[in-house]
Order: sequence, then structure tokens, then C-alpha cells
Amino acid sequence: MTKTRSVTNKARAARWGKRVLIALGAAVALLLALWVAIHRIPGLGPWLADAGRVVLGVDNVARLEAFAYSVQDRVLRVVRRGSAPEAHWELPPSADAGAPVVAVDVDAAPTADAAPTRPPWRPADVGRVSARFGTEVDGVWVPVGDPRRPEARPLLYKTQLHPDSSRPWAVVFVVAMEVSAVELHLVTGTVDPRPATQEGRKTKRSGLVAPEHRGSLVAAFNGGFKAEHGQYGLRTGSVTFVPPRAISCTVAGYEDGSLRVGVWKALEATQERMRFWRGTPPCLLDAGKRHAALWDEESRGWGAALGGETVIRRSALGVSAAGDVVFVALGDHTTARALADAVAHAGARDAAQLDVNYSFPRFVLFREVDGALEAETLFKGFVFEKTDYVERPSPRDFFYVTRR
Repeated sequence: MTKTRSVTNKARAARWGKRVLIALGAAVALLLALWVAIHRIPGLGPWLADAGRVVLGVDNVARLEAFAYSVQDRVLRVVRRGSAPEAHWELPPSADAGAPVVAVDVDAAPTADAAPTRPPWRPADVGRVSARFGTEVDGVWVPVGDPRRPEARPLLYKTQLHPDSSRPWAVVFVVAMEVSAVELHLVTGTVDPRPATQEGRKTKRSGLVAPEHRGSLVAAFNGGFKAEHGQYGLRTGSVTFVPPRAISCTVAGYEDGSLRVGVWKALEATQERMRFWRGTPPCLLDAGKRHAALWDEESRGWGAALGGETVIRRSALGVSAAGDVVFVALGDHTTARALADAVAHAGARDAAQLDVNYSFPRFVLFREVDGALEAETLFKGFVFEKTDYVERPSPRDFFYVTRR
């Protein structure tokens, strides 16, 4: 009887063991499928995150995100061990030679007695972040043509950088624009930031590029964190939607067309001359210095409630020391410190981190198709919709660029 009972218990334990293994396998498969779906279906990731915050709370969802990204980073460290940095495009002959790109400026056709025009602007090449780590493309500025006006001189230049030698696959793309040739605009999303002021609650928000700017529209890119992730503040025109925080880094556009990035308490005295301002987490770069907390792995300053060292998709906006060049950076598998290193190497003296996570950072151009504007991504792999910003209202704030 005892032997029979022992055999029965063993059989029962074996069945339960199989069930547990099947359940674990199914859970892992479900998580993997969900992870793939989040990275393939636009809008699914943000929707799940927002739903999770309602049920679990902001901090708990942030911890889950941090755990998931940590697992992804560890897997990549194993799978891609020994891999070399990759070039994501080929250099045109003129860029490879380091010479300025000459093109026709259709905005100012010369006349017989017109004064000579200055040579087309091109940022100086900066080379690799590390001389022994990178590709031939790294740090070389390549012109980005306007799909709507291919004959016009380039207003945008792009490069790529590899700022993290421990992650050869972690690339940061950077776009450079001459401030005097373009104008930057900020649009409030239809949902976020959730207004914290009475005037903000009364203001109607389109979430679209202004109709009067569509003829000169060149590009658009993402804004900053959701209001619930720091309450960093935003104002467009005369309407403040979320009040500023003294410690926040701020992207400020002025009536004279200039652009500044800096700590709010340092810019506050000039707010009467601002067309817009957008608050962000503490400045990645302030007067050329990297924030001290970038070396603190427990810092929560640059990933909402995520740790600063979390390896995620990130974005940033920086301005040169002279204020004549604006830089927009998008980094994949990037820490906040690596992002700061990249934008500083590109030429920024002051820089603010914008939005993070897989679904939000993007930089798009616009082309005309059958009389309608369509967005197209400048860098492969970033989430976007063709109708973004011009037909489909954006629930989140964003910046767009027009030619002067």
C-alpha cells in the first residue's frame, strides 16, 4: 500500500511539474509575443502603459518597464557580443571628402546686380566619439534633402554616433539645423500635457501643424515627457498649460527666432520675449558641463520614474555655444549619459532630454502625395504614421520645423 501510494504521489508530482513548466512556457511565450506586438503595432505600447498606470500606478509600471528593458539589454549583450558598430547609410562623395554641399537656393533667385550670396551652410564634421570605435560615417554631416523641394539647398544635415563602447549596437542619430534658416514651433497635444491651469483647460488644441505653416513645413519631431512624469511645464503663445519648475531644463523659442536651452530659473527673466517654452528633466548639458547625476546609476532624472541608466530609446534637443545651430538627437538602446556624450560631441553646449521609450522619439520629413502631406521617417526603425501631425491630431506635444 505504501509503495503504491508513493508511486501515485510521484506520478501526481510529475503531472503538476509538467503543468507548471507548460504554464511557465506559456507565460514566457505570451510575454515575448506581447513584447513583439508592442514593437510592431503603433499605439499598443502607449495604450498598455497608460492602462497599467491606472491599475498599477505610475511607479509600478515604470519598474516593470525598467525590468523589461534590463532583460532586453542583457539579451543583446549576449546575442550581439563581439559585434561591430554599423553604418546606417553610405556617404555621398561630397560628404566623404568633407567639402560643403553646393546646391541651388530656390528661395532667393539671383539677379544680374544682386550681391554675392554666402556659401551654403554645412556643419563641420566632428568625427567619431572614440577614434578607435565607430564607422566611417560617424561624425560626418550628410545633407538631408527636402522631399517637397529637392532642388533647394539642404536645410538639415544628419550624422550618426556610437557613444557607448560597451554597446556597439547603440547608435545615436543627430540632425543639425542652422537657426537663421529655419523656425521652430511647438504644438500642444490634444491629450497631453493635461492642463494644470484654468486658461489651459479653456484652450482648444488641434494637435496639428498650423495651416499657415504647411507650405513651408520641413520636418517634425517629438516633444517631452507626459505631464504626470515630472510636471515640467509647457507654454505656447500666451497660454501656460503647465507651470514651470525652477529646476527643469527648458527649451525656449523667442520672438526674434532665436532658441535657447537652459535651467528655467536662468531663463525666467526672458519669458516675456518667448513664443513658447517646454520644460524637461534636468539639463543633460548646461554651459558645456554634463549633469553630475548622469554618473549615478540610481538617478531617476531622465527616464520618468525609470532609472537614469535604463537602456532605452531616447531623444534630446541641443543648441551650440553661439546659438546658431540646433541639434536633435535620437538614440536607440541608449543611456542618458551616452545621449549627453553624443549631443555634446555633435556640437551642442546646452541640451535637454525630450521623450523616451520605444514609441515616442521620432524625426519625420514631409512629402506631397496626391496633393496631401505625408510624413516619412528620416531614420529607419522609429515608430510613426504617415498622417502624423498634418492629418491625424497628435495626443502628445511635438515640435515642427519650417523654412524661413
